[in-house]
Amino acid sequence: MKSRIKSFKNAFSGIFCALKEEIHLRFHFVAAFYVIVFSFWFELSALKWAVVLLLISGIIGAELFNTAIENLSDRITEEYDEKIKIAKDTGAAAVLVMSVSAIIIAFLFYFDLEKIYALAFYYLRNPLLLILFIISLIISVVFIFAGPTGIKRFFTKNKKSA
Repeated sequence: MKSRIKSFKNAFSGIFCALKEEIHLRFHFVAAFYVIVFSFWFELSALKWAVVLLLISGIIGAELFNTAIENLSDRITEEYDEKIKIAKDTGAAAVLVMSVSAIIIAFLFYFDLEKIYALAFYYLRNPLLLILFIISLIISVVFIFAGPTGIKRFFTKNKKSA
């Protein structure tokens, strides 16, 4: 039982390590968050939810594999090597393929102008929700570009100056 718990601990450690160093992974996590939140507005069927969740997990999984390939390649050699370049480029291509397919499917699932307008007007009629949404976007941008440690520094820095 302890080895299984340790395996989960190691897996979560891998996610957190990758989140600290990979801006693209942080972007995908933020995008996944907003896709899930706004999917409730679009009242997706169970099948569409399954597709959305598979795409999200596929993109994040591909990004984690790509991070593993990049880290392992950099550990092997920092010198230019054509085979390592191909491995890194192929890992990045896997993420690109998943992302493009997700964008196409998102267009098919979410391009409903009536629901998009209704969602926009809902936020415009509820200023508090609009403000919370804007704050969440700001926090998301800080998270993407500064990482989890950047958010921690941002909040502790502001707390000290108050």
